[in-house]
Amino acid sequence: MGVPTSSGAHALAVQCGIPLATFSEVGELDVAIDGADEVGPDLVLIKGGGGALLHEKIVATAAREFIVVVGEGKVVPMLGQFPLPVEVIPFAGPLVEPKLAALGGAPVLRRAADGAAYLTDEGNWIFDCHFGRIPEPERLAAELRAIVGVVEHGLFLNTATRVIVADSTGISVIER
Repeated sequence: MGVPTSSGAHALAVQCGIPLATFSEVGELDVAIDGADEVGPDLVLIKGGGGALLHEKIVATAAREFIVVVGEGKVVPMLGQFPLPVEVIPFAGPLVEPKLAALGGAPVLRRAADGAAYLTDEGNWIFDCHFGRIPEPERLAAELRAIVGVVEHGLFLNTATRVIVADSTGISVIER
């Protein structure tokens, strides 16, 4: 039984016959398995490239074990090659964008295929922030959380318990 992290995951699970539940029905999860956009030292992650970072973080933190599966190209010596998604309440977007820029994020409002602002399953916007190297993800996470109007960010800190990395020779496992 699973708890989907997005409307797309929900539809795919239904199509595949996977039984689904809500947190009202199951509470804590035994395990969550997902991918990541980047994996840095100490299992710090950037997630949210698919637009479901808030739901993904809720599921990851509700699980006793969070396993991340990636290809070798997603493992980096320092986070920041991939733009950091930041989910923002649309009403606050014009106020939040310059604050993200002041932090060095070079924010770009994510767009849907039709050119309109991309909306998350919760109806929020995502700014893809181009910070470059992120040497102190904990500090940046705190600075982002302090901005009123920011709902969540794609830095996943102290959530992954194990990362499974696939490469041309097989798999390796990185554990906390």
